[in-house]
Amino acid sequence: MKNLFLSVALLASAVCAHAQQSISGTIKGANGRTLYLFNDTGDRPLDSAVIKEEKFRFSVKQDPEAEVFALMFSDNNMPLLLVPRKDPLELDLDTAHFPLANTMKVNEETKYMQLYQRTFRSFSRQAAKLNAEAAQIGGDDEAAKAAFRKKAETFNTGVIQAGKDFITQHPDQLASLWLLLHELSNRLQPDELDDLYQTLKPEVRKSKYASMIEQHLASVNQSKQPLVMAKDFTQNNEKGKPVKLSSFRGKYVLIDFWASWCGPCRQENPNVVAAYNKYKDKNFTILGVSLDEERNDWLKAIAVDKLAWTQVSDLGGWNNKAARLYNVRGIPANFLVDPEGRIVASNLRGEQLEATLAELLK
Repeated sequence: MKNLFLSVALLASAVCAHAQQSISGTIKGANGRTLYLFNDTGDRPLDSAVIKEEKFRFSVKQDPEAEVFALMFSDNNMPLLLVPRKDPLELDLDTAHFPLANTMKVNEETKYMQLYQRTFRSFSRQAAKLNAEAAQIGGDDEAAKAAFRKKAETFNTGVIQAGKDFITQHPDQLASLWLLLHELSNRLQPDELDDLYQTLKPEVRKSKYASMIEQHLASVNQSKQPLVMAKDFTQNNEKGKPVKLSSFRGKYVLIDFWASWCGPCRQENPNVVAAYNKYKDKNFTILGVSLDEERNDWLKAIAVDKLAWTQVSDLGGWNNKAARLYNVRGIPANFLVDPEGRIVASNLRGEQLEATLAELLK
């Protein structure tokens, strides 16, 4: 489940030992295909089933606390989000509309997860088109980059407004909290994110996913304090050579967390490339940290997006040790470190990244 349809992060938890609950149904047109079940760690499937007679069935360990699971096909990175509770979940699906169900016999939490996914279906299609367009832009085509940035900004504005509307209409639903965490947490300023979070009902804000938003806000606020030192780490570059963050001491360095499968990351890359090309000779560089699991996907994205700066990864996905060290809960995410090794800004996007560098690198 590493890719939500907008390619935003799924976060870690553990499956506890409790009663079993079933997830079953039919998928028209899927005979012979393998369906995978993930929990919210998203790193490896919990189970898989080859579809026979258009039917599937899984059992999961029931947790007293609401936990999000997903059904996915290997060739479709759109997850069908589920929240198993005390009653079985039954779904009637088809491959043409997956992950949207034709009919369902499910609990309220799963019903609202489906409503969230239906609401954002058009954005998933827009994201796919933008990703494909970004891959075709030449590194020196400034006009195309400028045009693309406008499209990406319009897309981002649409996602934010749709997300706010959904949350305002359903403040008592886990789906609103999930949306806030995975779609909006890295698109909103911390104060705006916190204000929207506070509109959720108290019972929703007791979830483990609520604690992830609170940790994200705490991390962002901490990074704004003066003299906060960047935590050092070492990971291997594309050639398998170890690279240490502190080896860049004496320069401004942007630690850029991203992944090849992350649509918003790929959309933001032209802005990061432009900033790098403009300031690379002014005591500034970038250290890219990929949350990929597949080496070939990582290397292909570096080449396609023309990322000329140092890139590292431990290919651990969301278990990337540097990402955990910096409490990264969603990507793209970045931290700007000054020549003395202090974090001076975080989560800079587009014009904000350009303006910050212009001020610091006069």
